[in-house]
Amino acid sequence: MNKEKKMIERNIELSAEFSRYLFEHPEIETKIPVDAEIILLPEFDKELKEFNLKLGKDIEAGNGKVTYVVIKNIRPKTLSRIENIELESAVG
Repeated sequence: MNKEKKMIERNIELSAEFSRYLFEHPEIETKIPVDAEIILLPEFDKELKEFNLKLGKDIEAGNGKVTYVVIKNIRPKTLSRIENIELESAVG
């Protein structure tokens, strides 16, 4: 798999996480101009950050509007989002 394809796959995964974040924090979406391209800059992934920064600069060079979203950290993947459970036995 070539480098560009790997970067695209990592961006797809990060974009999905950002979409979930927006769903939980709708106030952020109101701060992003409707006509702007969103460029994600993950500080925890230097290679992807540099790749995306170049994409953003290319868009800016073509007179496009860009909003950069610096992502400081990301939680590890988990199999379940459930935080706590309690078991109750039926008495019969």
